[in-house]
Amino acid sequence: MQISVVSHRESEPLDLLTFERLAGFVLEREDAPSAVELSIAVVEIAEMTELNTTYRSKEGPTDVLSFPCDDPCAVVGPGESVTLGDVIIAPEVAERQAAEYGHTVEEELNLLLVHGVLHLLGYDHEADEEAAAMQARERVLLEAWQAAS
Repeated sequence: MQISVVSHRESEPLDLLTFERLAGFVLEREDAPSAVELSIAVVEIAEMTELNTTYRSKEGPTDVLSFPCDDPCAVVGPGESVTLGDVIIAPEVAERQAAEYGHTVEEELNLLLVHGVLHLLGYDHEADEEAAAMQARERVLLEAWQAAS
């Protein structure tokens, strides 16, 4: 399992190692193949706005974006890995949402990361039933993460 976390921000107060550990925790709990690659980027609000406009044709920033690459169930040869894709998170948006939803910024960031990784694993929230299943899985994973931390 190869998880890389980078920050595109001028200074980064977040503990990026925690992101890496949480992503690995989610991948293990979701029985992702052991030979997977996942990239996580923490970006400024301007970069998130640009990505949201370019790839979703939506104005303004969003909290998290996921860009899938390989099918998580892809069969790969020996020595090869499944590239799940990229998760992009905008902490400034997370800060606003945390205040709005009444929880900590850390809780919001963790939720966004889990949400983004689940998208790469095939979860979606287009239909109400899918959204309910995805949100339930997010809660289970975050509660397990809290208990393990």
